[in-house]
Amino acid sequence: MSDKHEAQPGDTYASMIPYVVPESLDLLQGPTSGVVDLPTRLDWGPKPRYDLASRDETIALYRKVISEASTQDDLTQYLNRDVLLALWPELRLPRRCAELWNQAFPQLDADNGTR
Repeated sequence: MSDKHEAQPGDTYASMIPYVVPESLDLLQGPTSGVVDLPTRLDWGPKPRYDLASRDETIALYRKVISEASTQDDLTQYLNRDVLLALWPELRLPRRCAELWNQAFPQLDADNGTR
């Protein structure tokens, strides 16, 4: 599921960012341990490597992937359903991004996941 629409007068940049939402959380079978190196298309910063043993690094990885994913494969390769459910309240995603995920998956707490 992708969120794309044409710009209208008065639209903001934030309202035009196309976020990708998975068809099902069960498709998220990414790693739960080890070190993950994100490709440049997802993380163009100086440290695209994340150690999943660190909660802070795992949160940073999930924020980055959810905010920057352009395909379903980006989500399914790097995110894990159980880890996502555990971290969701701490992710502090862009508001519209979190709203799209909350709409698609009511089991995610609608009051959490936004910044």
